[in-house]
Amino acid sequence: MHKTKGSEDVGNFLTLAKVMDAHEKLAEVVHRTPLETSKTFDQLTHQHVYLKMENQQRTGAFKVRGASYKIARLTEEEAERGVIAASAGNHAQGVALAATKRGIKSTIFMPEGTPKAKIQATEGYGADIVLIGESFQEAYQAAKAEQKVKGATFVHPFDDFDVMAGQATVAVEMLEQQPELDTLVVPIGGGGLISGVAFAAKSLKPEIQIIGVQSAKASATYNAFYKTGPQKLSSVSTIADGIAVKERGRLTFQCIQKYVDRIITVDEHHIAKAMLQLLEREKTLVEGAGATALGALLDEKSNIKSNHCGVILSGGNMDLSRLQSVRELATPKKIVIAK
Repeated sequence: MHKTKGSEDVGNFLTLAKVMDAHEKLAEVVHRTPLETSKTFDQLTHQHVYLKMENQQRTGAFKVRGASYKIARLTEEEAERGVIAASAGNHAQGVALAATKRGIKSTIFMPEGTPKAKIQATEGYGADIVLIGESFQEAYQAAKAEQKVKGATFVHPFDDFDVMAGQATVAVEMLEQQPELDTLVVPIGGGGLISGVAFAAKSLKPEIQIIGVQSAKASATYNAFYKTGPQKLSSVSTIADGIAVKERGRLTFQCIQKYVDRIITVDEHHIAKAMLQLLEREKTLVEGAGATALGALLDEKSNIKSNHCGVILSGGNMDLSRLQSVRELATPKKIVIAK
């Protein structure tokens, strides 16, 4: 087990004590989502597969964990000034719900192309919405500028130790639910989920293997991890919009470098295929970002080998109008040879 400091060290860094504090505090806030087995995916991958159903989490994604822990730790003075966040959708809903539960004002900046379902859900949880820019980065810059003017607390979607500790509770639950897990496959956007999960899992079970997965069309963390390709992308466009981040987090990447064993990328076809198979065979709706880890597991080129493999389905907030495009991406293209 990695050495951790005492419970007094629940401060501005990541410790196992902080993760367990989050685990305790969030027990009455978030759902303890199921860890489901699947004969279908066992047969397809030749290993025991366990699906962590964070698509069934409150707000439809794991993000409510980190947002709730961060907002729970605000002082009364900070709470009075409200919170501001930037998000492609799932973090927005988590912040909105957590802020409303505490009775404080929240303003969320979102890219203009954010799916309508995520915008409407965020408004439904009580946040004020500002649509701006074509990407998360543009929404982020606008939110930071507004935060400096208003003095509200900025709730970062990933690069924050409280947020990382909240996301880490996913790993704590998974190992409580199935102690035999020897591998965790985790999607990566900015890195908040995998940094927390990797730290907690390695702290509790040092021999466990942590594999991160990015969309091949949004691979900034992969590029940084292996020192190949641009570490700040000029543009990102992927069906996995929840992890369409142009640049890795600073704090999260420090944790990724230390605790993650491998990072792989997966193409749009395998992400869409995983989404479709989850819907058709498991009767569960998972968004592109949420299906990315499973997409990698289904791709033989990823070469993920284990006995007991935990896969995090990180979210289920999908715009149903995209189902046809998902089906088209999941269907192999026929090659026509001219005679």
